[in-house]
Formats: sequence, structure tokens, C-alpha cells
Amino acid sequence: MTSRWSFPARFAAALAAAGAVLLGAPAADAHSVLVASSPAAGASVATGPAEAVLEFDEPVENRFTELAVLGPDGTSHWEAGAASVVDARVSAPLRPLGPAGAYTIRYRVTSADGHPVSGTVPFRLTVAGPGAAAPAVVAVARPGGDGPVPLWPWITGGAVLLGTGYAVARRLSRAHA
Repeated sequence: MTSRWSFPARFAAALAAAGAVLLGAPAADAHSVLVASSPAAGASVATGPAEAVLEFDEPVENRFTELAVLGPDGTSHWEAGAASVVDARVSAPLRPLGPAGAYTIRYRVTSADGHPVSGTVPFRLTVAGPGAAAPAVVAVARPGGDGPVPLWPWITGGAVLLGTGYAVARRLSRAHA
């Protein structure tokens, strides 16, 4: 028994089904989560650290990353250079800290799925250091060409390819009918 459907029609139906499966898949909801820091959240340190380090549960993108260390006044900055991103580790060098008190590491990173993640890590300096605050400049990681490629261009390209394939198959099936 022969099929009522021609090859182009079956091909178009297969493409449409594949597109429905791909487009109907739920988006990933997992974003990068801070799992550790140095200094640790809530830690009391007698001497200022040489760098602020944040560790995430997955690699973060090497662009649009901000890391600032704010002093007890909430506005003075203590970074000594730009933040660097290596896989799931974000760090920035620090100048010697100054007055004793509560310091805050403020960060904003981009998850591998492209969503921004931000937060703060408080710590306390128990003994005043020799440093002086710097002008308010946030340490921003410079974009690198070796970061992960976002997922959305692949999904968009796949949808365009499936739609084009469907249109061509439909046109071919009408031409043969």
C-alpha cells in the first residue's frame, strides 16, 4: 500500500515535529550561584586580603563582570585593578585596606546562560590597615574572545533553519501535486 504523503510532505512534517520539540523545551532556569569567597561571607580578618575572590558553581562569562570592594563608609573603593574571570573564579587585586570596620564585596556577573547575577559578601576588618581609599571606580573585567558562546543564537538559527526547510518542502510538495 502506498502512502498518501509524498516525500516532501513527510520531510516537512518531520521538520515541523523536530521544531516543535526544540521550541517547546523549557528554558534552563539555573543561574550561577556563589559557593565560596575569600574573604568568606561574615568573616573577621585582622589584615586586609591581597585580593577578593569569588567562586561560583559554574563558569561565568568573561564580559560585563563587575567587582567592587566598598569600605566602612559604603562608598570608598579598595580595588587595585580590573576583575579577572577564569572559569568559575572571579577575582580582583586589592590595595591595602584602611579603617577597621565592615567591608562589602559587591559583584555582578553573567551566568553561562546569559543572565546577570549580583550580590554582596560582607566581611569585617578588625585592625585598621595603612591604606587610603581610591576614587570610586568599579573593577570591570574586560571582554575576552575565549568565553562561552550564548545559547540563544543556536536556538534562533535552528528555528530559522527549520522554518525555511518547512517552507521549501511545502512549496516542493505543491509543485509535485
